Amino acid sequence: MFGLLPLLSIRKISPLRTLRASVEEKKSSIDPLRGLVILLILLFIFGFVYFQLQRIAPAFFFTIALLLAFLLLNGLGRTVMWLVRRFFPVSWNYLWRQSLANLYRPNNQTLILLVSIGLGTALITTLYFTQGLLINRVARSGIEGQPNMVLFDIQNKDKDAVADIVRKFNLKVQQQMPVVTMRIAKINGRSRKALLNDQQRKIPRWTLYREYRVTYRDTINTELEKVSKGTWQGKVSSVNAPIYISVDEQHATRMGLSIGDKITFNVQGLMVPTIVGSLRQIKWGSFSPNFLLLFPKGVLEEAPQFHVMMMRVPNTSVSGRFQKALVEKYPGISVIDLGLVVKTIDDVLGQVAFVIQFMALFSILTGLVVLAGSVIISRFQRVQESVLLRTLGASRRQILWINVLEYFFLGSLASLSGIVLAVFSTYALAHFAFKVPFYIHYWSTFAIYFIITAVTIMIGMLNSRGILNKPPLEVLRNEHA
Repeated sequence: MFGLLPLLSIRKISPLRTLRASVEEKKSSIDPLRGLVILLILLFIFGFVYFQLQRIAPAFFFTIALLLAFLLLNGLGRTVMWLVRRFFPVSWNYLWRQSLANLYRPNNQTLILLVSIGLGTALITTLYFTQGLLINRVARSGIEGQPNMVLFDIQNKDKDAVADIVRKFNLKVQQQMPVVTMRIAKINGRSRKALLNDQQRKIPRWTLYREYRVTYRDTINTELEKVSKGTWQGKVSSVNAPIYISVDEQHATRMGLSIGDKITFNVQGLMVPTIVGSLRQIKWGSFSPNFLLLFPKGVLEEAPQFHVMMMRVPNTSVSGRFQKALVEKYPGISVIDLGLVVKTIDDVLGQVAFVIQFMALFSILTGLVVLAGSVIISRFQRVQESVLLRTLGASRRQILWINVLEYFFLGSLASLSGIVLAVFSTYALAHFAFKVPFYIHYWSTFAIYFIITAVTIMIGMLNSRGILNKPPLEVLRNEHA
């Protein structure tokens, strides 16, 4: 489809134009077929992205973002040509003036290289930045140093003795928490039965049927959760004081709960009225246990409960000896050894990181091929100008520096504009798609600018090598042959 765009302009070229290159072709009016082809290209891009994602909104936004990037780069190229022409530095050295003038002279390659290299740089850099975000996410989600053994069904009277056994094996209890089971009895004065029979209330039935496992504490674990709405009150001041609980934000949305709603829980036969005092954003991707409902201290201490302990054992030998000693004294305690699970997850995360890096490298190499093609296309536009300078007496060294500076300006503008577009697009991906903190490595950004600019200069000079090393007459004969 992209190949149709230049082919459409060929069909209106007059025979005289093909015979006499000096004949200026009249500017044709707007070609409706060209607009149709552009529309088909956009529809194809949208259809291709939709085929990959099976979602209309992301496919639409990707297509619009790609079109916007193209238009911005095109506008930047035209602006650069206008600025150079308007504020041309007439006092500069001849080589600099000649290279700058090449940016706006007839048959210039400013637009084609700025758009193609800039857009390629934007896509490649976006992929590289996104790779960094994802690998960082994988690394932070990794479980190195996390607990690999869980003890539960520990009774209140046994928790201190179990902790002593843990310390005898030179192990450390990384987390310990009480767990109380309960069910919802009422919400805002309406019983669970009434809520289940209410056809108009859009509340999932499973949220009312399920048994909640709840913990209590006086602090918020800032590494795993944060209060998004309301205020967390970690203690109940008196027996008759209202009980303000904290609810997971996503679960509150599912149930239609908001700050100030009243929930009565059935704690194994005892009705406990509470008020939603705060909502929390919880990092469910972490390896640590989290709870949908969090009670303050001073409420559930006397309720029937069990404790959970989490620790990390260094190897299977210590794990076996520890489990044997624990079960001999407390056979009712359940032990889950997560060593195999931890090892499997570590292996999977390592493979995921490798795949991300491999695909990024493959795409970068592909982008470099596209970059080379963009520069090679411009070869035929520079031949006559270089030959003319050689004929007028310019040395090969002067022409070499003119070309180097020209490709330096083009490569710098294209790479910088592409990097700016990549920063915005990566921020959008981090914020809207992956829900991860946005950051970039500044040294990597500088390296990308340097590499893209250097590769543009290198390919441009390799492309001009034949012109610089041959006499002007030979080049002219080859071009007109």
